[in-house]
Amino acid sequence: MAGKIDARLAELGITIPEPRIPSANYVPFVQTGNLVFVSGQVSQAADGLIAGKVGGDLDIETGQRAARACGLNLLGQLKVACGGDLDRVKRVVKLGGFVNAPADFIGPPTVLNGASDLMVEIFGDAGRHARFAVATASLPQGAAVEVDGVFEVE
Repeated sequence: MAGKIDARLAELGITIPEPRIPSANYVPFVQTGNLVFVSGQVSQAADGLIAGKVGGDLDIETGQRAARACGLNLLGQLKVACGGDLDRVKRVVKLGGFVNAPADFIGPPTVLNGASDLMVEIFGDAGRHARFAVATASLPQGAAVEVDGVFEVE
């Protein structure tokens, strides 16, 4: 029987991707107590890496799509941390976002809404979270966005 979150994902037509293997010396997530800290996930979408500078060669909408891809990748790692059961998620606590952008770009909060909106779509009020969003000169593999997260689980 599918859980409440699996049913919500199906209703929304959202597929959680298989998690990527870390590309450096770190683990994809750490659980301590009832908190799961998920390492930064880059903007790898189903059709490939969304790369480039938002506010440069990429527009805001593409940046938001990149942030959403990061959010989906976070959930892929979180699903593993929860033994495959996203119904164990009690709360999205915090997201942190980095946007690959030119030095004068002031839109990181708008870009990160792509990930934030996804969490609220899926988890409702439990998806509302604290957040930071900053611009940076570069990201791994030239990714447009990278997002990490902290989640409370049962």
